[in-house]
Amino acid sequence: MQTILKSEITCPTCGHKKKEDMPTNACQFFYECEHCKTVLKPNEGDCCVYCSYGTVPCPPIQQNKSCS
Repeated sequence: MQTILKSEITCPTCGHKKKEDMPTNACQFFYECEHCKTVLKPNEGDCCVYCSYGTVPCPPIQQNKSCS
């Protein structure tokens, strides 16, 4: 299975959506919404903001690896 490297993040505060390139070698713990400036953090049990707010989970999770 091919790893998907783009995910659309949706801000839970204002609903703003933006497609982003995901890092392939690490998880992203913080993401600032460019619209409302809210800093997103992963939900409990998720390793990164892409797993919590994105349309696609981060590459390590897609590859059944642990997040670093």
